[in-house]
Amino acid sequence: MDDTYLWLKSLHIIAVISWMCGMLYLPRLFVYHSQVKVGSEASELFKVMERKLMRLIINPAMIAAWIFGLWLAIRINAFAPENGGWLHAKLGLVLLLQISHAMMSRYRKAFFRDERPKSQKYFRIFNEVPAVLMVVIVILVVVRPF
Repeated sequence: MDDTYLWLKSLHIIAVISWMCGMLYLPRLFVYHSQVKVGSEASELFKVMERKLMRLIINPAMIAAWIFGLWLAIRINAFAPENGGWLHAKLGLVLLLQISHAMMSRYRKAFFRDERPKSQKYFRIFNEVPAVLMVVIVILVVVRPF
């Protein structure tokens, strides 16, 4: 194991943590945003918070996580059949995480247009999706059950 591998792994972990922080916080902002009056000072503040969170943290962290993760996988030859299917399963779950990311982006844009795309109850439930995916992904990476 050389220094390059360790740096790539560190950068991937940092990017994933940053991505997940945003993915867990943004739906919570949606819960609160859905409860305030359209056009209110609070609504306008939520718009700024949501936009900055998405554009300055979530999107760059997601891009970095993909770049460093794929670079690592290629570097360690993780796609080889003899390494089992854990990486393929992980990537499938990461794609689901990517879909939830895209959904959040759409919801953010809807809130920006003063629409209320879903109820606060929906966002409370939706908030759990990234958390559940994260738990299963971490188990796949650490345990490598297959």
